[in-house]
This record gives sequence, structure tokens and C-alpha cells, in this order.
Amino acid sequence: MAKEDRGFASMDRSKQREIASKGGKAAHQKGTAHEWTSEEARNAGRKGGIASHRRRREQTGESALSGSEARQGGATDQPADGPVE
Repeated sequence: MAKEDRGFASMDRSKQREIASKGGKAAHQKGTAHEWTSEEARNAGRKGGIASHRRRREQTGESALSGSEARQGGATDQPADGPVE
């Protein structure tokens, strides 16, 4: 048996779903399945959105400035503690 013919990732999608579904059902019956609170779900969604937008910006070469910073003209030449004299 070739190495690439083994494992979960080499199965077709429907077979993967079938096996994963059985695992999820068993975990719920056993009482060990994780159930998200609304706060956990909100935080996970926020983190995923941040990562997705950061990755998209890096791929397209957009500025690392947030939307509000970009609209205000971005960073200034002035240091954060005032002008240099």
C-alpha cells in the first residue's frame, strides 16, 4: 500500500464526513463533546475574522493600517510624543 493511499485525508469527502459524524455523535452521547457558549463563539469568530483580514492584506500587499487610520491619512512624520526640535 502506497503511503499516499493511507489515512483520513486520502479518503473521499463523503467518507470523511461519515466517520467524523460518528465521532461527534459518540462524543455527545458520552458527554465529552464541547458545547460553545455564546461568548466563546463570538470570540472565536472575531479571532477568525481578524486572521482572515490580516492574511488577505498580506497577500494583496495592502497597507497594514486599519480602515480608520487609512482614511485619516495614516501615520504622520511626528513622533508619538510630539515634534522633534
